[in-house]
Amino acid sequence: MTGRLFAVVGPSGVGKDTLLAGVCGADGPHWVRRVVTRAEAAGGEPFEGVSSAEFATREALGEFALTWRAHGLSYGIPRRELAPLAEGRDVVFNGSRAALDRAAAVFPGLAVIHVTAPPEVLAARLKGRGRESAGQIAARLARAVEAIPARLPVVEIVNDSTPEAGVARLRAALQPMRAR
Repeated sequence: MTGRLFAVVGPSGVGKDTLLAGVCGADGPHWVRRVVTRAEAAGGEPFEGVSSAEFATREALGEFALTWRAHGLSYGIPRRELAPLAEGRDVVFNGSRAALDRAAAVFPGLAVIHVTAPPEVLAARLKGRGRESAGQIAARLARAVEAIPARLPVVEIVNDSTPEAGVARLRAALQPMRAR
C-alpha cells in the first residue's frame, strides 16, 4: 500500500503551517519536517534549521529528495521524511509554487493544495508574525506569483476566516483526493 503525497502551497501569511498543524498527526497525514537555512528560533512550522554550509553538504550527499531556493533561503525535503508513504500513510509538505515543476518530476502523482486568502488578510497575518517591516510586507504582497503547472491536480481552499474553519477546509480538500 502506498500513501499519497501533497504539496501545500500559497503565499506567506496564508496560514499553511496553522492548517497543517490542525490536520496532521496520528490520525492524519504525516507533515514533512523540512530542512531550512534559517534559525529554528524564527518560529513557524516545525523545521530543522541549518547553516548554508551544512545544507550544501547534505544536498551534495543526496540526503534530500527535493530542494529549492526562495526568499534568500534554501529548503530541503529529507528523503527519510517520505518513509510513511511506503506504509500507506499520506504525506504533506509545505512547498513552493516555484518548485512545483521540479517536485512533479521527482514525485510522480504529486497533488497540490493551493491555499489562498485576500491581500488584506495576508497583510494582517504577516504583520502579526512580527518578522518583517511594513515595507517588506508590502513588497512580499506585490511580488509576482508563480503559476501552478497545469498538469498537476490542484485543489484550492480559501483560508480567510478562523483557524478552525481553515482546518476544516483543508481536511475536506484532502478527503476527495485520497479516493482518486
